[in-house]
Amino acid sequence: MPWLYLLIAVCAEVIGTSALKASAGMTKLAPSSIVVVGYGAAFYFLSLTLDQIPVGVAYAIWSGVGIVLISAIGWRFFDQTLDLPALMGMGLIMAGVAVINIFSKSAAH
Repeated sequence: MPWLYLLIAVCAEVIGTSALKASAGMTKLAPSSIVVVGYGAAFYFLSLTLDQIPVGVAYAIWSGVGIVLISAIGWRFFDQTLDLPALMGMGLIMAGVAVINIFSKSAAH
């Protein structure tokens, strides 16, 4: 169950961050509300994972996967460019998340 909670936390954070762009500095009510609810849900579900997944591992996965997803959303919906160094960096982030999950004894299974 903690891995499901972590997935929900990542998705909620990505939704909140995506709405942050549309909130125009938190001046638009609907996107600002989505930001607050998204981040609130993200932190709530992240907190639920910490009983079984070490905080460093959970945060590394949460932030790493979030970075890659937000970058993809920025590229797809906000016309942001992803050049080769950006793609390589995201590949390294995902490789790091994979190494933690596959090889690290720090990750609780």
